[in-house]
Amino acid sequence: MENWKEKLNNKISNELKIEINEFESQMELMRRGKIDPRIFAETRLRRGVYGQRYDNGQRDDGRQLRRLDYPAGDLMKGPDTYWDAPGMLRIKIPFGAVNQEQLIMMADLAEEYADGVLHVTTRQDIQYHYVHIDDMPDIMRRLASVGITTKEACGNVVRNVTACPIAGVCKDESFDVTPYSSALTEFLLGHPDCQDFGRKFKISFSGCYEHACGLVNMHDLGVLAKIKENNGIKKKGFKLFVGGGLGAVAHPAKVFSEFIPEEELLPIAQAIGRVFARLGEKKNRAKARVKFLVAKLGIDEFVKIVMKERAILPHDIRWISYLDKLPAYGEIAKHNPSDFHEKIADPQFNNWLSTNIYFQSQRGYSTITISLPLGDLSSHQTRKLAEIAKEFVGNSIRLNVEQNIVLRWVPNGDLYKIYQKLEKIGLANPGAGTIIDVTSCPGTDTCKLGIASSRGLAGELRTQLAIKSFEMDEAIKGLRIKVSGCFNSCGQHHIADIGFYGNSRTKKGFKIPHFQVVLGGQWNENGGSYGMAMGAVPSQKIPEVVTKITETYIKERNEVNERFQDFIERVGKLYIKSLIEEFMNIPEYEDDKSYYSDWGDPREFSLKDMGIGECAGEIVTREEFELQTAEREVFEAQLEYDNKNYILANKKSYNAMLQAARALIRIEFYDVPNNPKAIVNEFQKRFFETKKFYDKYAKGKFGRYLINRFNDKSEIVNEDNARQYVEESQLFIEAAHSCYAKITSGEV
Repeated sequence: MENWKEKLNNKISNELKIEINEFESQMELMRRGKIDPRIFAETRLRRGVYGQRYDNGQRDDGRQLRRLDYPAGDLMKGPDTYWDAPGMLRIKIPFGAVNQEQLIMMADLAEEYADGVLHVTTRQDIQYHYVHIDDMPDIMRRLASVGITTKEACGNVVRNVTACPIAGVCKDESFDVTPYSSALTEFLLGHPDCQDFGRKFKISFSGCYEHACGLVNMHDLGVLAKIKENNGIKKKGFKLFVGGGLGAVAHPAKVFSEFIPEEELLPIAQAIGRVFARLGEKKNRAKARVKFLVAKLGIDEFVKIVMKERAILPHDIRWISYLDKLPAYGEIAKHNPSDFHEKIADPQFNNWLSTNIYFQSQRGYSTITISLPLGDLSSHQTRKLAEIAKEFVGNSIRLNVEQNIVLRWVPNGDLYKIYQKLEKIGLANPGAGTIIDVTSCPGTDTCKLGIASSRGLAGELRTQLAIKSFEMDEAIKGLRIKVSGCFNSCGQHHIADIGFYGNSRTKKGFKIPHFQVVLGGQWNENGGSYGMAMGAVPSQKIPEVVTKITETYIKERNEVNERFQDFIERVGKLYIKSLIEEFMNIPEYEDDKSYYSDWGDPREFSLKDMGIGECAGEIVTREEFELQTAEREVFEAQLEYDNKNYILANKKSYNAMLQAARALIRIEFYDVPNNPKAIVNEFQKRFFETKKFYDKYAKGKFGRYLINRFNDKSEIVNEDNARQYVEESQLFIEAAHSCYAKITSGEV
């Protein structure tokens, strides 16, 4: 194992290497019971490691797990069960861009450590399910060797930055947003101003307003490409949206600015992060998203506060340094363009061609959308797809928010060849971006918050709709269906033409899976409007509801081009409710037991498997995190001492004290420079001399440990003084915890 790790080390950046080693140290502290489980929960979430629903080592579809010896356990309960239950690992794929080497690595890891499936999410991420926590660091190292991180894939931080998957090749875009989304991703990843949020923060980019590729209206920060012309000079910039979000109560985003120049994108995003960290709700998780802060303050006041924050930000060269690289940015096609002249007498190919191909702005090239049922891709399919990409498009591969994969820069003359290769591996499904292409969250398969089987329903709808697709009216084909397992809208049901979210009803003591019907959402115009709930229907009747609603729309629309949203608004909620009421009746359990089971699960429906959701993570303060980081540093110092690395033990123990002191200082002086002199000076002035940092039993001497260590210019480090430094550091950190407790309780 060590030889394997050593070989990887040369391929892993120092930054990622350090982060993974730190996480491994935190895991060891958790094993020993030396870390607060609440803090470790948020720590692992920020590394993409989730707990998940677990059902006796077997998936609903019958596929066995890689390991069959997992006892039942819960990743949330603490050191006794952390290492028993399989969990989930989320892999960040910024703006959905992935290359061949990464695909192959992810395929191997899914096969070796998970259930052989790569799941594409609605945020352009990849997820593994049924992974043991002991395996996480090794998986992270192998991912890091191909440039992939899981850092901040979850938790109360900036999540994966998404962007239009056809950015750069879109015929309607103002300009390519890819390099800007990449720059913002790198800038905010691990940024100190984004570590103290009460909840997650989501960002998306779009190159145009008309389409839905970026969905900027439903994000905490939506970034829309815009060109402003002044006296004949064109200037690139962005229209910014803030405070959007779905969840239980959907909020359309507000316009933050009609135009900001490109050089202001990063600093304004940073300023928004600082304001959200300072003023956002921390105690009530249900009100902790930025949308609630914007609603509370009002958009004008929120903008005013952010711009004041922007004015005092210390300059950062990264704000504009990336702009110098933009002229050289861009994908390069692997092959020359070509035209598609040949008439292919293959009805299945022509059907696929009509739905899965987008003709790029560059003549002679197309983008192919590979439709993935339920967002799933097997390891075998992934490897074969990497081979196809290598032959035809190189690394021009992206994931999209509808859980599909996109191949860009395909010469038109190669479309049939690629179709044939995709068809051989089961990836030539037609209907991408149509009513057949149903989006779903994980639901009861793996999510602890899932109420009803969103994946089971989505799979059934896809099957039934595909059978009818050849005779389907074009107006129906163009609709979107999205399914969530609960009201939290992870399946984006609010912005679907026809959306569903899971709930339940009870009849004579029996639970019955239901889905609330949500109609009239708008997918286009970047998620332009949200649908409204019309009534809850038993899960088994939902396919019939879809048929009833779509057939009624075709029969009763005012004219052929009346949009579905306009039809729903015109006929009204009361009329729609009357259409679906006939499907709401529930037979007695003895008369028809099928109503009392969910799609894909023959068992009697129950809510007993539900648990505490991990999407939001725990609310852990910045100071608690930084003090825990100091704990990890001093623990690593102890390990270095045991290994007789006394110089490194000394260095780490000193850094641990500095980290703990800075955590306290930042309560009063957020922007304290991160250097020893500034930290020690501020600590002495604010905490030592004021006796805020004071332990009566030690008569204040713990505070002197840091000051003495700073003033000690001796370069001699041996076994004896290294041990002293480590022990003093541990005592200093204990006193820092005590000081923090006094501050939060109001004692000082």
